[in-house]
Amino acid sequence: MPLDAALHTVELTRPVEGRAAEILTEDALGFVAELHRRFDARRRELLVQRLQRQKRFDAGDLPDFPIETADVRAGDWKIARVPSDLLDRRVEITGPVDRKMIINALNSGAKVFMADFEDATSPTWDNLIEGQVNLKDRWAGTLTYVDPASGKRYELGPRPAVLMVRPRGWALDEAHLKVDGQPVSAALFDFGLYLFHCARASIAAGSGPYFYLPKMESRHEARLWNDVFVFAQGALGLSPGIVKATVLIETLPAAFEMDEILFELREHVVGLNCGRWDYIFSYIKRLGAAPERLTPDRSRMVMGEAFLRAYCQLLIKTCHRRGAFAMGGMAAQIPVKGDADANAAAFAKVRADKEREAGWGHDGTWVAHPDLVPVAMEVFDRLMSGPNQLANGREDVTVTREDLLKVHQGPRTEAGLRENIRVGVQYLEAWLRGRGAVPLYNLMEDAATAEISRTQIWQWLRLKATLDDGRVVTPPLFETLFADELDQLRLRPELTRLEAAARLFRDMTLAETCAEFLTVEAYPQLS
Repeated sequence: MPLDAALHTVELTRPVEGRAAEILTEDALGFVAELHRRFDARRRELLVQRLQRQKRFDAGDLPDFPIETADVRAGDWKIARVPSDLLDRRVEITGPVDRKMIINALNSGAKVFMADFEDATSPTWDNLIEGQVNLKDRWAGTLTYVDPASGKRYELGPRPAVLMVRPRGWALDEAHLKVDGQPVSAALFDFGLYLFHCARASIAAGSGPYFYLPKMESRHEARLWNDVFVFAQGALGLSPGIVKATVLIETLPAAFEMDEILFELREHVVGLNCGRWDYIFSYIKRLGAAPERLTPDRSRMVMGEAFLRAYCQLLIKTCHRRGAFAMGGMAAQIPVKGDADANAAAFAKVRADKEREAGWGHDGTWVAHPDLVPVAMEVFDRLMSGPNQLANGREDVTVTREDLLKVHQGPRTEAGLRENIRVGVQYLEAWLRGRGAVPLYNLMEDAATAEISRTQIWQWLRLKATLDDGRVVTPPLFETLFADELDQLRLRPELTRLEAAARLFRDMTLAETCAEFLTVEAYPQLS
């Protein structure tokens, strides 16, 4: 349905029905179209540069701190002022843009809620548009929900968390909106619609248009976001610098350019976040062809060791030097119903993780479930005397290139291989059914976990990894274990997309090259 008769057209491939008409207005789509026309060519060029860099990694090159930006790292500069409602971020909760979940998260007692259009949301058209409606309603003061089964009514409490929004990353397209015959960037779609509809209302409420930016790999990608912000503010008549963002450092290349990313976004950035699960995925994807980078079981890659410890401590030091917040990572544990001992063990793991983060100097942390907000809050209340730890410069920290590349040590086991199969296939199956946040084995999983699962199997196959029992991971061994796990999953009739998920997961793990993103490959199979 073209919106104009001009040579350049904006076309939706889905009908505009119900409340979608409030979101997909001609003016809103025109704004997204202008973002596309100004910035999409650069986005695509940057994605090509990622692939070119990957070829260099596959040939033996390793990431390093850029020589050409040494002056930025050495310079004495700070980011712009942080808004008052973002000065205390000690506990943040994240989740999909489902209406009930948004209300529960905003009422959870967390300081911040990150509404996630990315890894915690399966990007079906309905999920995306309903999410935009829900966020619009939050700022309109009309966000309520009545459970159709119980009749229970949900509404915002008197002190909801500060709202931040995570759009999808640069790598993804939104196929349902085409501009001049090309699908628009999913990142610009999510960002543009939210900013257009909610920026002024959020500012009027004493907050602002705040974002989390995922999966950047370089300062050039940060510069693109900065240019998008500057243009969007001008186009909508917003004050310069009113858009604020926290950047997830969840790719290996980005860890070598944290100063540079902050510098490029210095008028808009308020912090960096340790996206630990995607960071493991990125490490394997970018360096997985090198035998000396062979990873152990996923469960052995813990935050206090090797490359995870190094990059988190460097992030804290870098952020605090620049006046930016250094946010900790996700505690994926969820309450274990019906098993008091298992529930206590899960909460103890969260507590220990948050004590490590607060002790290192993080300014706050993430949790995945409202019941874990008070657990994390108690730790940061106890160990962080003020609203943040910006004054803790971590001058004791020195992190080298070798530290950032140091691989974790530990065994590779059949149990670890089977867990990767089970978790990866089940998550992908749920994603194909439209669910992005999936409880599996007492953890709230999102796309990052499935990415680790499939890339680690790919790496073990490619490098012919040896298990702790002496067997070599070969395609026949993988096929045997995969078939066995799939037979068990077939006993569960509720897994209606199991066969499609299994085919895709198998094909990606056995492929000659490691695909950039599972979600990109799976997206055409969504409704």
